[in-house]
Amino acid sequence: MLVVAKYGTSSLTDAGGSIDHGSIAKACAELAGLREAGHRVIVVSSGAIAAGLPPLGWEGERPSDLPTLQAVAAVGQHRLLRTWDDHLSPLGLVAGQVLLAPLDFVHRQQYLHARQTLMRLLELGVVPVVNENDAIADDEIRFGDNDRLAALVAHLVGAGVLVLLTDTAGVHTADPRLDAGASLIQEIVEVDESLQRAAGGAGSQRGSGGMASKLAAAKIAAWSGVRVVIAAAERPGVLGDAVAGEPAVGTVVRARQTRLPARKLWIAFAVGASGRIVVDDGARQALVERGRSLLPAGVVGVSGSFVADDAVEIATADGSVFAKGLVRHSAATVADWAGRQTVDLPADVAPEVVHRDDMVVLPSVP
Repeated sequence: MLVVAKYGTSSLTDAGGSIDHGSIAKACAELAGLREAGHRVIVVSSGAIAAGLPPLGWEGERPSDLPTLQAVAAVGQHRLLRTWDDHLSPLGLVAGQVLLAPLDFVHRQQYLHARQTLMRLLELGVVPVVNENDAIADDEIRFGDNDRLAALVAHLVGAGVLVLLTDTAGVHTADPRLDAGASLIQEIVEVDESLQRAAGGAGSQRGSGGMASKLAAAKIAAWSGVRVVIAAAERPGVLGDAVAGEPAVGTVVRARQTRLPARKLWIAFAVGASGRIVVDDGARQALVERGRSLLPAGVVGVSGSFVADDAVEIATADGSVFAKGLVRHSAATVADWAGRQTVDLPADVAPEVVHRDDMVVLPSVP
């Protein structure tokens, strides 16, 4: 089986933000166990920003401005990868660094290059250690502590399972830090909005993610046909148990039967919406049942301040979002064109508000 294992910042560093060698040594021993069992493994490792804080004398609160985050990541990235390599080498394993950004999953040529590189590394017996290219990234750093990247990597390589390792036992009925009565949810059939809202925000000062981020990533992976396990990194034998499907190892999110293609997956889950377009029933039917593009005639309302190529939600009058896509015109233009027929529009511009090639109808919950 091809396994993607994502380790969060809080699972790899101590309270002061320094790299925790014991935690990485444990992870490497479990990775070696999977390799001995015949599995191929890709690691997605957070921690570059946290690892760069102590050398710069910032062991307290994580900075929030982008230039500083990028500089800190540049300081921490090689320290993080060196530690992985130091602990994999004695086990006879070779680490290979792969730095990606979410845009690598949008452009087809970059997507194919990324997959080719990862698959060749696996063929060579290398353990790819993937991280976001935080030193030059912008929005990517705020994507959720690599959770979303891990889900996209799982889709990219056709993984059998994605294991999101964190500092909690899995998804609970309430925040276990605040509610002693919170119990572990052992299986999730569908990650819905109410579950994501209940998951809360960031989990720790050192990481940018949290349980909501992991559920969002699990949703992406599940729609990619990948089983997801959210579990505690410190649990003995957690990685092997998660791959083997042992009960109560954490929270399992079921894989769906339908697998979205990469571009549709990106539009649906990896790009934040900058606004919303409300359409009438006729337009909804044309989009959902006949696979048509969205034209101005079916638009009845616009909200948000978006420009061409931004992602927008497409909803019915009652607020139900049923599609998402990349818009071809600004919010002002779409509002001005709302309800107009194509023949009444300027002849020198594309009439589509959202072209069907840039749109995904969001799969309904069974």
